[in-house]
Amino acid sequence: MSGMIHGLIEEGEAFSRLHEGVSKTRVDVLVIGGGQAGLSVGYHLKQLGVSFVILDAHHRIGDAWRTRWDSLRLFTPARYDGLDGLPFPAPSNHFPTKDEMADYLQQYAAHFQLPVRSGVKVTRLWRDGERYFAEAGPLQFEAGHVVVAMSSYQGAKVPAFARDLAPDIVQLHSADYKSLAQLQPGPVLVVGTANSGAELAAETATAHPTWIAGRDVGEIPFPIGSVWVQRIVLPILFRVVFHRILTVNTPMGRKARGNRQSALNRIRQRRADLSRAGVQWTERIIGVTNGLPRLADGRTLDVRNVIWCTGYDLGLSWIDLPIFEPDGEPRHASGLVENEPGLYFVGQHFQHAVSSTMIHGVGRDAARMVGLIKERVASPSR
Repeated sequence: MSGMIHGLIEEGEAFSRLHEGVSKTRVDVLVIGGGQAGLSVGYHLKQLGVSFVILDAHHRIGDAWRTRWDSLRLFTPARYDGLDGLPFPAPSNHFPTKDEMADYLQQYAAHFQLPVRSGVKVTRLWRDGERYFAEAGPLQFEAGHVVVAMSSYQGAKVPAFARDLAPDIVQLHSADYKSLAQLQPGPVLVVGTANSGAELAAETATAHPTWIAGRDVGEIPFPIGSVWVQRIVLPILFRVVFHRILTVNTPMGRKARGNRQSALNRIRQRRADLSRAGVQWTERIIGVTNGLPRLADGRTLDVRNVIWCTGYDLGLSWIDLPIFEPDGEPRHASGLVENEPGLYFVGQHFQHAVSSTMIHGVGRDAARMVGLIKERVASPSR
């Protein structure tokens, strides 16, 4: 086995050459995405010993976190925020900021000397025979195996009627919101009651009259910062419920995964806490009347700012392969794409479990996909 892998490494060593203005690179494994999912895959590939490269569209490792809103803190304490092989450098009960998480990812890549190429955005992925090809501007990459290591949260989604709001209303998606400085004086409407919506409503309520609209997704009825919750509840929640019970292998997990429109319960912000902070709860927004957001009961809200916490699209239109379901979801079994000789996912929503998109859960999926690559390298006919 080791001799076979060593031979493949020598044969598949990355090389670049210029031909007709295109720089071409060939590796055994191409990893698309340089966030926690891609770096986790890279860690396990490094143990395997094949040639690989990680492509990241951002200019610096961790920038996907750095570009989030300024006050963002992780929902999980530091004990759950380290990737395989390197604990998060903070007290176990500390909730890291988004910049601390970004810096940790940068440190992780440097610590394990992972081959990340930043500022490279793949615009097309296709297969010719048994080989995969990825195009990124003047760059082209060829590989026998490709791991799409990206979350399901790529392009911002807002309802079509958002364009009908009065032009003097400030509109931001949660992906673009950074701080209160972006808002104009006057009331704020936050659309979406899940984690992002609740966090932003709590912040805007400190300086603006604030409404939050949408179906209440529910909440975890414990203050996650308390000592007893961190010692007793969070280990059960993150390590057992999200990681081992709510998976594609259990009836409860399959039911939860089937309801893809259902958002994860709020983890930090509880409804009563938001109400005490001055956030006013209201019905769904279903349209626009006279330039103002219209509620399901026909009333309108006279607001000056709207923050859309209405989700993201998958951002996978660049994959030029017949692997998608009618609803646009990629077809895979816990990350393995059937009927493809070397295509895998890591980081997708509920890929194998609820924890698949969480820092503490992505490593298991990454290890499993690299394990499948190892099997296929050993038995190319599989």
